[in-house]
Amino acid sequence: MNLIELAHTKGLYLCSAESLTAGRVATAITQTLGASKVYLGSLVTYSDGSKASFLGIPQGLLDGVTAVSEQVAKAMSQNSRAKFAQANEIELDNVVSVATTGVAGPDPVGTKPVGLVFVSVTSRRGTFCSEYHFSGGREEISVAATEAALDLVREELEQI
Repeated sequence: MNLIELAHTKGLYLCSAESLTAGRVATAITQTLGASKVYLGSLVTYSDGSKASFLGIPQGLLDGVTAVSEQVAKAMSQNSRAKFAQANEIELDNVVSVATTGVAGPDPVGTKPVGLVFVSVTSRRGTFCSEYHFSGGREEISVAATEAALDLVREELEQI
């Protein structure tokens, strides 16, 4: 069963907040027939200013741990879930959000190495975050992060 069917059969909706994947998660989800039944949308917040403004990520958090962190990934998935639920007048418990942040390269970001990725999922069960260390160039890292995000969403949907 694909993500769309799985979410639909459970009465759940999906949304995303993306940084390094820059819309790839949204694209992958919406390539499936019937996506409009359950997919609410994505916020691509590539810059720190966008994360702060559109997702309400505290500037102090971004300055302190940087956008490439478990804390920011979790805040991205939590805040996007709340925003999409509210915007669509859907009960928060019925929304599952996934967020991606990391370093695609070619250069590290401060002390954060190329390939470091955090993917967070938030649902009624809570917020979960996985850390990855992918290799390759920008394209390979972004694709791997997208696949990881989709896998985590599937795992979460299966648990609900």
